[in-house]
Amino acid sequence: MPILSVLWETVKPTLVVWGFGFSVMTALELLAPRERQSLRGRLPGLVFWTIWLAISGVAYAGFRTLWTALGIPPLLTLPTGAGWATPASWVLAPLVGAVIYDFFFYWCHRAQHRWLWRYHAVHHSIRELSAVNAFHHPVEPFVQILLITIPTSLIASEAAPVVPAILIVMHLQAFFIHTPTRWHLGPLASVVVDNRFHRIHHSVEPRHFDRNFGAFTTLWDRLFGTVWIPAKDEWPATGISEVDQPRTLHEWVALPVAYDRARGANAPPEPSSARI
Repeated sequence: MPILSVLWETVKPTLVVWGFGFSVMTALELLAPRERQSLRGRLPGLVFWTIWLAISGVAYAGFRTLWTALGIPPLLTLPTGAGWATPASWVLAPLVGAVIYDFFFYWCHRAQHRWLWRYHAVHHSIRELSAVNAFHHPVEPFVQILLITIPTSLIASEAAPVVPAILIVMHLQAFFIHTPTRWHLGPLASVVVDNRFHRIHHSVEPRHFDRNFGAFTTLWDRLFGTVWIPAKDEWPATGISEVDQPRTLHEWVALPVAYDRARGANAPPEPSSARI
């Protein structure tokens, strides 16, 4: 399949899901705000995401083309679909897939904090955090392909026709956990990550550093000792001390360099636990 066709097939559903997600989550933020943020302040985020999605689309299209050409088969098939057309499988397969995906996301996320912090610092530099203002540095799609997409590509599901639901759930979850809205998941947040849980991960307070790495479920943080359950009214400020959030294309791309300069030209990169 030509790479342009692969690119379009990759980008087309992404544009729909992301457009829907941004619209719905921004509406939630405006209807029940936990903190006030201007619509104008979200414009740089929209620009950064547009470019990031283009880069990501090319990267993933290239990966899919290469992976298909190599013909690497899955190493493991999940028994989630003994008759995938049953209602139980429609629920079970996406949930199992999301939990497994989140396992690899969890460890990728920890690697970003430990060894790739200067790039991941772009995401943590954001002080006006929202669904739109939750952008990443443009190198991160390549990190995610290496540490998430490749290992998950080696795991197949008998319920393959419902696999796209996994990606939709994960995308919507990623939008929601960054929203500064009063609405949250209540008791369900003990299992499923919500905006209060993930807010701790972006906190400027040292006691919150390197906590709550999961994006879908709290399971992996609980198992690996990085969980912090927020108190009812615990809503910390976000950002990092070294640099402000980027507001121009140059600041966005060059923030890793600005971060290193702020810390000192001779200082080696440090994990996030040393960022403030």
